[in-house]
Amino acid sequence: MKPIEILLVEDNPGDADLAREALASGKVRISLHHVGDGMAAMDFLRRKGKYASAPRPDLILLDLNMPKKDGREVLAEVKADEDLKSIPVVILTTSKAEEDILKTYNLHANCFITKPIDLHAFIKVVQAIEDFWLTIVKLPPNGNK
Repeated sequence: MKPIEILLVEDNPGDADLAREALASGKVRISLHHVGDGMAAMDFLRRKGKYASAPRPDLILLDLNMPKKDGREVLAEVKADEDLKSIPVVILTTSKAEEDILKTYNLHANCFITKPIDLHAFIKVVQAIEDFWLTIVKLPPNGNK
């Protein structure tokens, strides 16, 4: 069985490493791709430049507050693109602002999760994302367009 392709868009290397660890210990075979900003995320998704051979993700884990292009802009572009809009986007951010929650859902985010500060709680959240999105939810077919 081929692995689930996940794109992690996260500018904090520590959070990216924790997410990688948490997902590696899971039940599902995953291929995790990490980019550190919104510009790189869009290049990855559109297979531009060094990402020309990038796989189409089955799921995107997206931070909101990043350099170059923030997560809100990335989300808006993904959901406005006919080839990308069916990819589920999970917002995984430190923000608890009601404005961010409302805006991201209005931009068609599939869910909004605030990152816990505690290390063990963060790992549990990432594992819960895996449990829900990769074992319970039926993801759309990956068309590899």
